[in-house]
Parts: sequence; structure tokens; C-alpha cells
Amino acid sequence: MANHLSSKKRIRQSEKKRLINRYFSVTTRNAVKKLRSSEDKTEAEKLYPQVTSMLDKLAKKNIIHKKKASNLKSKLQKHVSSL
Repeated sequence: MANHLSSKKRIRQSEKKRLINRYFSVTTRNAVKKLRSSEDKTEAEKLYPQVTSMLDKLAKKNIIHKKKASNLKSKLQKHVSSL
């Protein structure tokens, strides 16, 4: 266990940040699954901008890589247009 005050603080901060990042990534992952499973074109077109916005925010905060976000958005766009 850490002895210095600064390292104890860093442990507290990183744990908070980990939980926040985990929440956002799980929420986005669920939204992607919901969009992929949708069969209705109007519903998918409505969900697509929201999901892409979530992916962009995760990439901006370095929770996921920007190219992974780009790949996911591309695949989701193909899915929406194929409906």
C-alpha cells in the first residue's frame, strides 16, 4: 500500500475515473448492441446519431481509440443503410 499522501490521492482519483469510464463504455456498448439488433429502419436511423455521438465522446476522452470509434461508426452506418 502507498505511504505518501500524493500516491494515496492518486489511487482515489484513478478509482473514481475508472468507474466513470466503465459506466460510459458499458452504456455505449449497450447502445451499439441495441442499434445492431434493431430491425426497424426508422428506429435505427433515429438511434444512429446518438450512438455515433457517444462513440465520438469516448474517443475524445481516450476511453477507446479514435480508429476503433471510426470502425464502429462505419459498420453501424452499413447496417442502418442495409435495412
